[in-house]
Formats: sequence, C-alpha cells, structure tokens
Amino acid sequence: MRTDRLVAVLLLLQRREQVTAAEVARELEVSERTARRDLDALAMAGVPVYATQGRGGGWRLVGGARTDLSGLTAGEARALFLVAGSASAATPAVRAALRKLVQALPEPFRAQAEAAASSLVMDPRRWGASRIEQRPPRLLGELQDAVIRGFQVRLRYVDREGAETERTVHPLGIVAKGLSWYLVSGTEAGRRSFRIDRVVSADPTGDSVHRPEDFDLAGSWREIADEVDRKRTPLEIQAVCVPHGVDLLRMALGARLQVGGSAADGRIEVVIRGANAYILAGELAGLVEWVEVTGPPDVRDHLASIGNALVERYG
Repeated sequence: MRTDRLVAVLLLLQRREQVTAAEVARELEVSERTARRDLDALAMAGVPVYATQGRGGGWRLVGGARTDLSGLTAGEARALFLVAGSASAATPAVRAALRKLVQALPEPFRAQAEAAASSLVMDPRRWGASRIEQRPPRLLGELQDAVIRGFQVRLRYVDREGAETERTVHPLGIVAKGLSWYLVSGTEAGRRSFRIDRVVSADPTGDSVHRPEDFDLAGSWREIADEVDRKRTPLEIQAVCVPHGVDLLRMALGARLQVGGSAADGRIEVVIRGANAYILAGELAGLVEWVEVTGPPDVRDHLASIGNALVERYG
C-alpha cells in the first residue's frame, strides 16, 4: 500500500543523512522506479525533501536527519498527514507511525497535523456512471483548510437542479468518492454532504466549528453513502438463491444485496435493491439459473416478458 511506503520512506530519511533511490528500493523491496515516484510524491506534497545530483548524490530531508521533523512548517506537516492520514486507506501500522510522528512535531503544529490526519476519506467506489472530473474542484483547498482550522464557512451552493442557495455550515471533513469530492458538514438541518464542484464560494466566518466529540468521518460518510444508495435504489424485491450462487450475487450486486436465512427447500432468502422494476428485472434475467424472484409481482411479470422476448428472438 502506497501510504505505508511513503511513511517508511520518510522514516528512512530521518534515520539516515542521505538515501538513494536504489537504497530505498532495497529497503522497501520495490523497484527503483517506484522508489523515485514515492520520493517525488513526498516532495510534491510539500514534505521538505530534496535531491542532490552527481557522484555521491541522493535524497535528503531539509535540516538533516536529526531534525526529527521539527523542520516542517505548518503547511508541510499538514501535507504529510493528508498524504497518509488515519482516515485514508492507511493500515494500523501506518497510523501508529503517524501518531509517533505527531509527537515529534513542534507544539504549534500538532493540532493541525492531527486535524489533517482525520479530515479526509478516500472512497474509491463511484456513484453509478459518474462523469469524469479531470482535476480537483476549484475550492477544494479552501474547504480543506476550513476543516483543518475548524472555521465555519458561508457556503454558496448550486444543487443538481441548478438552484443556488447560501448557508453557513460547520465543515467536518472531506471525502473523495470515486472521481468526485464532497464536503461533510453540520448544518441547521443536520449533517449534510455537498459536492465540492458545485460550491460557488466558501468564505470562512471566523467562528469555530461545532464538532461533536464522538464524530468519526469514515463512519459518518458510510451513513451518508448508504442513505444515498437507498435513495438511488428505492425498490426492494424478495428472492431465493441456491447456496452456491450467493457469492455470485454478492459480486454482481454488492451492497444492494441483503442475505437472510435458509428457506424450507434449502435455498437462501435474499433481498435485492434496485432503481425500478424494469431495470432490476433486466439485471436478474441473466441470473435465473441461481435466483428466483418471489415478489413483488411486477418484477416477476417483467422477467416473464424478458424470457418470452428471448425465446421469440433466439428460439
């Protein structure tokens, strides 16, 4: 996992005065090309590492190996923890290493580094057939800064129907969902998410964010994502599946499948969510060997129509 390697490279730089890409590759058991990409990634993220050329050259940490990260500026410290923060896909070992790194930071930077480490969630799954966003949205940096500094924001936002609204929100975290970015915020109407590419302006008010003590960004996003999925797939059907077909259903349907207990004939009872009866029937038509829909009747009717059309077309 790349976050593991980035932290490992930084710790290696601290431990030694200078390292080469070949040495990093040997230590981490990766190719030299991968090692160079990781070193470049740290530099591009704002971590103060630099390369020296020529005979005896290599990569160094600004200030030398004994700076123990005290050479980091506030922005650089935040950059590091955003690259491999505890709310990203980092492993427990990486998160443990980051906790140790926090203690090495100068006192004024620790709070912002810790906030950065929990301000971002990466959710690689896309909403259906989302359009491709070529670059991060324009106001991503400003909103991320508001999350980290804990400032309320006056937000102007355009919804999917094109209506513009203005409200004051309490930024709690940023989520990368597939190729889209979302701001998770507290509002007067409760916790909400805003697609950042639809934010027109974001002006900090200077007032502190009201952040629940038990707030967990990853858990909160799971609740939001589940609610969005439920709205996108409001129809539920009942079916039974042969036991050896359950794994196939999981692969095909993902979170839209709920597996229940065994029916009297040994088959497994399942509940499947979909957008509407016609689309869901089309999805399940190819799984008829494993799945029998028991209700509602209109889905069974659509399946029968699809079957008749297939027989008529292909005999």
